[in-house]
Amino acid sequence: MTAVPRRDFLALGGAAAAAALLPGKAFADIATGTKLHGLSAFGDLKYGPDFTHFDYVNVDAPAGGIFNFSPPNWGYNQDTQTFNTMNSFADKGDAPPRMEMCFDGLMVRALDEPDAVYGQIADGVTLSEDRNSFTFSLRPEARFHDGTPLTAQDAAFTFKLYKDKGHPDLSLSLTHMVDAVAVDDRTLRLTFSGKQSARTVLNVVEFPILSKAFYTANPFDSSQLNPPLGSGAYKVGRFSAGAWIEYDRVADYWGRDLPVNRGQNNFDRIRIEFYQNRTAGFEAFKKGEITYREEFTSRVWATAYDFPALTAGKVVKHEFPAEKRPTMQGTAVNQRREQFRDARVRQAIALCFDFEWTRRNFFYGSYERSQSCFEKSDFRAEGVPPTQELALLEPLRSQVPAEVFGQAVAQPASDGSGRDRKLLGQAAKLLAAAGWKRSGDFVVNGRGGRLSAEFMVDDDTFVQVYSPWVANMKAIGIDATIRLVDSAQYQARQATFDFDLLSAAFSFSATPTRDDLEGFFHSRTANLSGSRNLPGTSDPAIDALIATVGAAKDRESLTVAMRALDRVLRARCDWIPSWFLANHRSAYWDMFGFPEQKPDFGFPVETLWWFDKGKAAKIGKG
Repeated sequence: MTAVPRRDFLALGGAAAAAALLPGKAFADIATGTKLHGLSAFGDLKYGPDFTHFDYVNVDAPAGGIFNFSPPNWGYNQDTQTFNTMNSFADKGDAPPRMEMCFDGLMVRALDEPDAVYGQIADGVTLSEDRNSFTFSLRPEARFHDGTPLTAQDAAFTFKLYKDKGHPDLSLSLTHMVDAVAVDDRTLRLTFSGKQSARTVLNVVEFPILSKAFYTANPFDSSQLNPPLGSGAYKVGRFSAGAWIEYDRVADYWGRDLPVNRGQNNFDRIRIEFYQNRTAGFEAFKKGEITYREEFTSRVWATAYDFPALTAGKVVKHEFPAEKRPTMQGTAVNQRREQFRDARVRQAIALCFDFEWTRRNFFYGSYERSQSCFEKSDFRAEGVPPTQELALLEPLRSQVPAEVFGQAVAQPASDGSGRDRKLLGQAAKLLAAAGWKRSGDFVVNGRGGRLSAEFMVDDDTFVQVYSPWVANMKAIGIDATIRLVDSAQYQARQATFDFDLLSAAFSFSATPTRDDLEGFFHSRTANLSGSRNLPGTSDPAIDALIATVGAAKDRESLTVAMRALDRVLRARCDWIPSWFLANHRSAYWDMFGFPEQKPDFGFPVETLWWFDKGKAAKIGKG
């Protein structure tokens, strides 16, 4: 997706600090009643209380310049092709990517640790004895862009608002929040019911804090293009609705010198332009109207980067290593539609996708076949379930597919012909077993209704990629089609689950929380508008495994639970795995500097890179 979304407090003091750093310690075991400046799920914390900056930044990076880019990822209700609202945190509308840069959170995530957060608006947090309440001490210097103080009243208002009206990416983590109280102007207390995951707070502390005054005077919905009052390093500058937007660096930003911010937010202006298709965006990059681009079309990467600016050395083509985070890219089969509720139908559709042919003819050999919902991570299941996983799966044996207890389910390799007769024969048998009988060119059910399946896409590229898949489905009698819609319609139909088949890509936290997983796979999000549970997965066995993930007290038990969950998800075939890439295929005009060592758990070029005047002058961009 991006959507992808996108979608990110230590040093305890004395004995408490030592306890948090012991191997195997769970977040729930951190001492209570002690003010902490950082939190981590399992105590694997890197930075002490006196740290001055993160290791992956350049604290001497110069400020200045403009960064004009096409965002490779986004979250909440954001859209890269258009925008019609400035409220990125409502559950409807299309907001521009990176609106979150205009806001600060209580804490921020370190990108060189899998799950650690450190204080931003808050300079510390204290856990109650029952670990259900978190009391945050807010920095007195925190303020909004209009100079008004950012107080605990704003924070309490924000969390209540998100719980009631926020995008599911926000509201789900607040399901078990029972109160948000401003004890005084500088003290915020968040209280949970006890049903929350121990790691829920790691999500919640990153949420953007809003102005109570602004959203008292203005509705919290998607109806306005009035830039909201923020507190972050950037604020909305000029924009043209649906066409482009600029974010201007705040010269007197209150948090500029905080350890979590030093060496970041270096560009004076960040500009995003919106294109209806990838070709237009690439042409803009070739002309220098866009100065950074991540390439997602293999054909273009392999054949089209030979334009004059690149051959002259003005443009650099480079691959950066991907993050060490689980990713999922696949096609959601919408089980809210009756014809897709039988797993055999979903499996038959999967068998019609000839990845090997697609890789050779469309991808220039660059992608690998995805098999897991947690690809590129230790959470991917392999082989038959070992003893630890069986301990979790055996109590669910009667509720899960039998395939869960064999080799981890994998999509079979085709013969690469584009129409593998063996695999299509298997698919036809699965349809027949599910009650779909051939009648002329199509298969029909007992009522004579055809099995129809429509791919919904918002880019011509996917029309090309999925056409052979559709042809194979037609060959076994499925009335398969592709529907190309505009971006706004795509976003709206995805949010309301008005589709048959839809492909998407997501990235999870390196330490997934129960809240993260519930948004994608839990029964309670199956019909929650705007959730990431696109197939409508609703299965008590999945719910139970997600609860086990949330209760994990160390990384080993987390990994075991995640692998067990992966096995069941793969056997259900709610998502048909597609492909993944090991690196970021990046191209940029040679006018930037960036840290030599890319952090393992994030790649926000717009905040970590900087404008290099010398380089820019050499290529005529000074």
